[in-house]
Amino acid sequence: MRPIDTSGAPAPPAAPRPAAPPSSLSPSRAGDFMRCPLLYRLRVIDRLPEKPNAAATRGILVHAVLERLFDLPAAERTAARARAMVTGEWERLLAARPELAELFERDEDGTPAPERVAEWLATAERLVERWFTLEDPTRLEPAERELSVRTTLDSGLRLRGIIDRVDVAPTGEVRIVDYKTGRAPPPAYAADALFQLKFYALVLWRLRGTVPRGLRLVYLGSGDVLTDDLTEADLRAVERKLLALWDAIGRATRTGDWPPSPSRLCDWCPHRALCPAWGGTPPPYPLTVAADPAAGEGERPADGAG
Repeated sequence: MRPIDTSGAPAPPAAPRPAAPPSSLSPSRAGDFMRCPLLYRLRVIDRLPEKPNAAATRGILVHAVLERLFDLPAAERTAARARAMVTGEWERLLAARPELAELFERDEDGTPAPERVAEWLATAERLVERWFTLEDPTRLEPAERELSVRTTLDSGLRLRGIIDRVDVAPTGEVRIVDYKTGRAPPPAYAADALFQLKFYALVLWRLRGTVPRGLRLVYLGSGDVLTDDLTEADLRAVERKLLALWDAIGRATRTGDWPPSPSRLCDWCPHRALCPAWGGTPPPYPLTVAADPAAGEGERPADGAG
């Protein structure tokens, strides 16, 4: 897990980060571009700040508990012990990011913040407890937890991400596991849901030379588990998809053409007020637009932060 400052001292305000072309790709940002190119631009190039989100923060909290639980001896990895860890992990997270307290300001209905925090923590506890109906941590010894991975493909495309868990069987076969605090998607969208894990599998393959054979998505919100098996051909197909996606990002970076893509997910978009599809106006494009939109076709975007 990412280091957390437990000193309790308020974090200094972050210095503004200048706009820059993207230089690498993560599963989340790839998903942003496929969902809505404008959302990708506002997050990656404009780097607009986003207010804390209760659901996303709960996901961070639950992930922290499930990671730290494996620090305990196998016999002590019980549901009761995991539930008891939720409050302490929340305190650690809040110490590192004091701005998260804003999630629980007094609501319009006058609900006191302490009661809202307790209710929110109870939902996190229920998600943690449900995990024990899906996996048995007393029989698991993960090879890696919260593993940060980076690699550069032969094309020059840099890939990065953080894998929740990597299991290695006695036979040496590798399985990638990811926890989701939401509900499992309908079967028709299973392939889209597995894209993130296939991305990670490609990175691990390029880093270690071994194809991860198993993928496992654990949905704590609905109590479902989605699995898949991989071959080298599958990962080569993922690589081709990412290269095509990166080319599309490169063209948009050069031309400044980042169209919105309205969908039902717009209700949860932090930048909806800036979206032309909803009557908003995005900020001026902060990068130089190529004089000839067709120039440099197939090139990668210039180096920068992405």
